[in-house]
Amino acid sequence: MPAYHSQFLNPPQLVGNMALLPIRSQYKGPAPKNAGEQDIIDEAIYFFKANIFFRSYEIKSEADRTLIYITLYISECLKKFQKCSSRNQGEKEMYTLGISNFPIPGEGQFPLNAMYVKPRNRNEEDTMRAYLQQLRQETGSRLCEKVFDPSTDKPSKWWLCFARRKFMDKSLSAPGQ
Repeated sequence: MPAYHSQFLNPPQLVGNMALLPIRSQYKGPAPKNAGEQDIIDEAIYFFKANIFFRSYEIKSEADRTLIYITLYISECLKKFQKCSSRNQGEKEMYTLGISNFPIPGEGQFPLNAMYVKPRNRNEEDTMRAYLQQLRQETGSRLCEKVFDPSTDKPSKWWLCFARRKFMDKSLSAPGQ
């Protein structure tokens, strides 16, 4: 069975070789506003439980690179949720993780430099960093809604069971974190 790929095949804009796709977001950033029902973040969350089992992933479009990044970020979020006892604590962790300093393609600490192109100039680098931060913040916010049970205020074990798995044997965090 092949991995799930993004349905957003013709991105309106690229940053590096990654699609700059419209998203429904409450956070400021360079992503265009999405008026549709589903965006790349919804797609990544929906396909996460299936895609997390794949050790390799064939990139079929620039939107797949965005999907890969969000999938790896969801894994990082789930690791943080393991230490949270309530949704409020989870939201604080997601805010902190979303705005924390992170590497972008082309930097030495970025784990997927073989798949992503380094930004061509300072302007593109700033756009990529802002876009990734916007994706991180919005993904963390939406994950809190999915992972935490409203009746018990505890994280769902059916989400946390995926925290130890690594998509493509990669992680956005440095070893030991």
